[in-house]
Amino acid sequence: MTQQSISSRKADFRVYLGSTLFFVYILFSTPIVGVLILAGFWLPFEVRYKIADIWINCLLYVLKLCCGLGYEVEGLENIPKQGAAIILSKHQSAWETIALRQIVAPQTAVLKKSLLQIPFGGWALATLKPIAIDRSNQKEALKMLLEQGIARLREGLFVLIFPEGTRVAPGATKKFNAGGAMLAHKSGFPVVPLAHNAGEFWPRNSFLKYPGVIKVKIGPLICTQDKSAKEINAEAEAWITQAMREISKEQLA
Repeated sequence: MTQQSISSRKADFRVYLGSTLFFVYILFSTPIVGVLILAGFWLPFEVRYKIADIWINCLLYVLKLCCGLGYEVEGLENIPKQGAAIILSKHQSAWETIALRQIVAPQTAVLKKSLLQIPFGGWALATLKPIAIDRSNQKEALKMLLEQGIARLREGLFVLIFPEGTRVAPGATKKFNAGGAMLAHKSGFPVVPLAHNAGEFWPRNSFLKYPGVIKVKIGPLICTQDKSAKEINAEAEAWITQAMREISKEQLA
């Protein structure tokens, strides 16, 4: 069956109802989980991570229940079983900032420093070893990315980076920033490219979530030894671009 695109899809009562119920769940559950994580700040990182992990599991279940939105993953075998890696992912939606924590774990992510100021959710996130950068100071942001990124990788955490820097609408493209590739070049850790079409169902800056199945493709490891940051970035961007074309074709099949 051909999947309608967001541009031609009209929201019906079920979409509005499901999206509202999901929003209410987030509104009430986030402070509760945030307090639990903050209360356990003295506990090992693994315990705090597990609390967040349970919440995300519940969140994705409620998303499926209320909005009819699920996902399927291709290429899980490409995630290293031993050691960490840098995940360079397509960025279309808020969905991947949540769901990818379940698909690739344990992980931390590069994010805007201002997000840590959000009551409860942001405060709790601050205890989970994020790499929070100030985008207004690019030189300092890159320094923090490299220093903290290498430290997190050596701890065994996957580092999730959205090289486009911001959410990009389905069908649109944006030049990849070099920060993730530079981290790979400096650290020697491999890169895992990741593509998905979450923006087709959970559009950026949209309250509405549409039913369907988000397609996630995980590419083969990109070895970073003896490669420049430019070469690493180009290889990851080429794979993700091709994977996005394949996802689009599969949606139309």
